[in-house]
Amino acid sequence: GLILLTETVGPTAPPLALITTLPTDTRSVVLKGENKFENIELLSPVNISLECTWTGNQNKQPNITAYWRKDGVEIQDSRVTVDLENQQYNLKQVFSIVNEENLGNYTCVFGNVAELVFILAAPQIGEIRDKPIVSYVGDFVVLTCKMEENKPTPNSWNWFKYNGTEKEQISVAAEPHRYLISSEGWKTKLKVKNVSEADSGLYYCGAVYAISTSLSHVELKVITILEPLKPFLSILVEVVILVAAILIYERSHSKRKEAEGTQRRFFFVFFPILLCYSLHLHGADWHMVACKRCLHRG
Repeated sequence: GLILLTETVGPTAPPLALITTLPTDTRSVVLKGENKFENIELLSPVNISLECTWTGNQNKQPNITAYWRKDGVEIQDSRVTVDLENQQYNLKQVFSIVNEENLGNYTCVFGNVAELVFILAAPQIGEIRDKPIVSYVGDFVVLTCKMEENKPTPNSWNWFKYNGTEKEQISVAAEPHRYLISSEGWKTKLKVKNVSEADSGLYYCGAVYAISTSLSHVELKVITILEPLKPFLSILVEVVILVAAILIYERSHSKRKEAEGTQRRFFFVFFPILLCYSLHLHGADWHMVACKRCLHRG
């Protein structure tokens, strides 16, 4: 599963102890103004040197206090005095990023006036589906997840089902009669067979890299075949009840011939009115044009 980052109260111990066997990467950014964000994608463990250069403001002091924060929390013993050199301030620090816990936001802060945020993360899945995928009970459904092809290819893919409290990894080997996973390059598919309403919920796909797993989600909604018919059935029931009530009233208060004439008038005049009114109450405004033409002709 994923290791969740939790913010602690007060200074936190930074990953300053360097691992000399790791490769080294350097990122340098110049800050002109008061704040800036820099995204850095990492695939595997690395010693990363973050270098901040601030051009200062109108009130340039000979020196200022600068320090580092990790996910909004000040890193212990990171405060230093930075001198003004060539009309700018420079702050540099090397961090060992060995696992997912070390990823996050690293911020260099200059005198509590300006800050530069380095966002260290594995390549993110950009495609996000807002609307749920709808399937019917007893059918099968295919959930798709893909990474942009300009991103590094994931080492592998995983699928998870959210059970209300945590994400459970889906094992095809354990349930081959229910699931089938096929993955190739930047794309993965999860086939869920013979779905039931219990299969509804959130599914997560995970693009696995050496440093971390990037997640995206898709919602599955499983319904019965009668579900789309419910609004029309309720309209039909209302119309039948109205028809029955009016017929009973007419039969009990009219003579035979008058009742026959009234019934004919009802079916040619009142029935279309009642039907259109009921459809309108249920939001079926797309029927109103046809209803108006029918009533006008009547």
